Amino acid sequence: MAPNQETTTIVSTEIIDLQEKTEHDVCDGLPEKIDLTSSSPFPISEEKYADVTLLFLQQHEHNVGPLTPEKEKKLKRKLYCYVVLLAIVIDLILYIDKATLSYSSILGLFEETGIDTTEYNNLNTIFYVGYIVGQWPATYLIQRLPFGKTMATIIFIWAVIIFLHCTATDYGGLIALRFFLGATESVVIPALEITLGMFFTKEEQAYLQPIFFSACMGSPIVAGFIAYGLLHVNSYIKPWKLFMIVTGGLTMPLAIYSWFMYPNNPAEARFLTIEERVHTIQRVHNANRSSIEQKHFKKSQFVETLRDPISWLFALQCFTNQIANNLAYQQNLLYVSLGVSNLGSTLVSAAGGGFSVVCCIIATVLLRWFPGYNAYWAMFWFLPALAGGIGMVALDWESKLSLLACLVLAGSTFGISYIIALGWTTSSASGYTKKLTRNVMFMFGYGIANIISPQIWVDSYAPRYYPAWVAQIVISWVGTPLLLLLIRYLLIQRNKERYLWIAEQEAKGVHSDAYVTKVDSAGQTIQIKTDVTMLDLTDLENRYFIYPL
Repeated sequence: MAPNQETTTIVSTEIIDLQEKTEHDVCDGLPEKIDLTSSSPFPISEEKYADVTLLFLQQHEHNVGPLTPEKEKKLKRKLYCYVVLLAIVIDLILYIDKATLSYSSILGLFEETGIDTTEYNNLNTIFYVGYIVGQWPATYLIQRLPFGKTMATIIFIWAVIIFLHCTATDYGGLIALRFFLGATESVVIPALEITLGMFFTKEEQAYLQPIFFSACMGSPIVAGFIAYGLLHVNSYIKPWKLFMIVTGGLTMPLAIYSWFMYPNNPAEARFLTIEERVHTIQRVHNANRSSIEQKHFKKSQFVETLRDPISWLFALQCFTNQIANNLAYQQNLLYVSLGVSNLGSTLVSAAGGGFSVVCCIIATVLLRWFPGYNAYWAMFWFLPALAGGIGMVALDWESKLSLLACLVLAGSTFGISYIIALGWTTSSASGYTKKLTRNVMFMFGYGIANIISPQIWVDSYAPRYYPAWVAQIVISWVGTPLLLLLIRYLLIQRNKERYLWIAEQEAKGVHSDAYVTKVDSAGQTIQIKTDVTMLDLTDLENRYFIYPL
């Protein structure tokens, strides 16, 4: 048999093997167009459907030296200062803005607008209706338009909406504002996750998650002290409106800064040198075995995401986790019911936020020292919430101080589990459209849960709210860890199959080379050899992708 015929036979057999694997039963299999003249099991991709960083690497890769340990340390410091710090600030302002309604409840909102507790809970629900409605359109825009400019525009719009809260005089006006604020903010967290994935490896993403979300968990510190100060202001303008003005005033400069400094992707990051951009792209590709960005929506990846059970399990665990999320918006009212003054509740909120930040730092250290145990660490951070929830149900109502401690404990730690799962959702998928689609599914679970969550706090069960606490304990703090363990088990099984398959390819001499086609200056279509990570394949198409645990 001629060498070319032998190669063709081997690769053809491998393609059949690939399509018969269990993982590919949940998707449409490999794309049809296969290069049978090479020893590659991967499809040939047109250059426009490849990773957006491909052209940049072709132009500059050959002029860049190796990434030494000294250069890598300097590069990572730069990425922390520009990317992580910007993400932290955006996250902090986002969650302060989200909490404006909660703090407004003790700053005169009820008195000036005439709403009651039921209508207040409905406003929290309406916010997340907007969250769901805005999720897919905003995600599509994030993919199709320049990433950084789109993010800056979103931040600007949400700042304007926060300012407009000052014009609300009744329940109807607040409904419209909360809906549009939810729709505008819906894509911010997924977009920040995608950005971290562009600049950092899967392992780095895992331990950066708590640091990134320490801003979210610590937002009550900033918001609490702002509210505390506003309660001392003597003005004809109600403190809740001043709170909106202050938070809107923090958001607007952030939008302007993001317009100039939020990166579209590593190839276009203005704060990096050409060499640093190349090294950033290379280290992410080499570690993640996944694409960085692709501006074309790929229907096949969308369908695969919907047919992949892991996507649904991540969305379901987000739903169960977030059934307890309205606790954050109820806490100030619960503090008051336990005898804490409006002024004191702002300080208790700040103290709870400080406790959450400390927990985030501890979580970061644990994830850094003991990687590969996302599900177990998420379970660990459910335990304090579970203990606090049981205390809120079991303790006598006269034990005010103990109940206050349980309330702070219940609301301060389970968010870390959400953070770990959110990062894991993105890092365990490959293919840009698949990542975005999975994030949308995750946030749909988030939005639906937060629509339901305010409604479990029924006035007739005040002040103990037993049904709400039981729902949180059973669904959120027991049910969610079980789902995460199931995800871990399934990913372990997939990895076992992949390690075996990779060993078989190496034994047969099948290479992992990949090819893209492009039109050269003479108008001829040519094939260019490239790394498989440049093809923007999904994790089910690229069997060299190893799932993080």
